Amino acid sequence: MTTSIKRCVLLALLGCGAARATIYKCVAPNGGIEYTDINRGSYCKSMDLPGTVIPAPPRRQGTPARNVPAPVTTPGDFPRVDSAEQRARDADRRGILEEELKNEAQRLAELRKEFNNGEPERRGDERNYAKYQERVAAMRDNIGRSEKNIEALKREIANIR
Repeated sequence: MTTSIKRCVLLALLGCGAARATIYKCVAPNGGIEYTDINRGSYCKSMDLPGTVIPAPPRRQGTPARNVPAPVTTPGDFPRVDSAEQRARDADRRGILEEELKNEAQRLAELRKEFNNGEPERRGDERNYAKYQERVAAMRDNIGRSEKNIEALKREIANIR
């Protein structure tokens, strides 16, 4: 047997270990090695294979297999916030997010102006065209990131009650 076949046989037999079968390594007089679950005589020795397989718990019939998180319960002594205070907090949060949105919109406008529809002015230190292309690519990435930030801020503002 070739080494790869031996490995495949060993791996297949190791998988059978879950059935609690004993695996034997048999070395024939001609030097051939065989892995089997049958004791073929004095030239076979049982192998002590590490690891056990833990079977999955049985499922009730009709229930799909899925992980369902346990329901979250709030302890009875957990501090509560009255609705007026919560509205004030939400208003503060909305104000902060709207300020961030305004700043991000200004930043986006500046980036687009500098980007100049994909042809920004070349700088004096960009004699190499590759440097210019790197700066244009970085500008394009910054514009995309700024647009995503604006979208996220708008979603966050919309989620405030």
